[in-house]
Amino acid sequence: MPRLFTGLEIPDDLAFSLSLCRGGLSGARWIDPDNYHITLRFMGDIDGGMARDIAHILEGVRRSALTIAVDGLRIFGGDRPRALVAAIGPSRELLELQAEHERLVRRCGMAPETRKFTPHITLARLRDTSPRQAAEFLALRGPIMAPNFTVNEFVLFSSRASTGGGPYIVEAAYPLGRDAGRHAWPHDYRARIA
Repeated sequence: MPRLFTGLEIPDDLAFSLSLCRGGLSGARWIDPDNYHITLRFMGDIDGGMARDIAHILEGVRRSALTIAVDGLRIFGGDRPRALVAAIGPSRELLELQAEHERLVRRCGMAPETRKFTPHITLARLRDTSPRQAAEFLALRGPIMAPNFTVNEFVLFSSRASTGGGPYIVEAAYPLGRDAGRHAWPHDYRARIA
């Protein structure tokens, strides 16, 4: 059964900039920069029939290209820090794209997502990191300088069962903007999930 999610890939220059934050945080398991992404809708382990239905229904998405801005580093988890992330700045277009993904996968029979969508790029998963250590790390890092970037497509990712952090494989790419509606299958995904 494939483990699938939709998301946005991160340009190499941004991945490099964010990778400079690595190190100096106790309990951090750093994500490989090649696996940085913004998750739109996580679907988890699903059967091949539903995977094909989702891959097909995503072809109907017609949206404009997006501009994404990184809005600093954050720690998810409050009193029990669980992840260091690069937060993504507010974007109505990004929220609308994610909401459309939610509607489409629910139409395919997926249960509703119960967590609020908080766009971010996970940089590290944390274990046994104290709130104080997390706060000190953020204070020492200060603001990050990361360029805005344009997103011209969203992708359908697959991953192997693991505790997170990849590797992720692009199974299909769906253009945004004037090429919306045309998709690319970089792998023989339909045959693989049959």
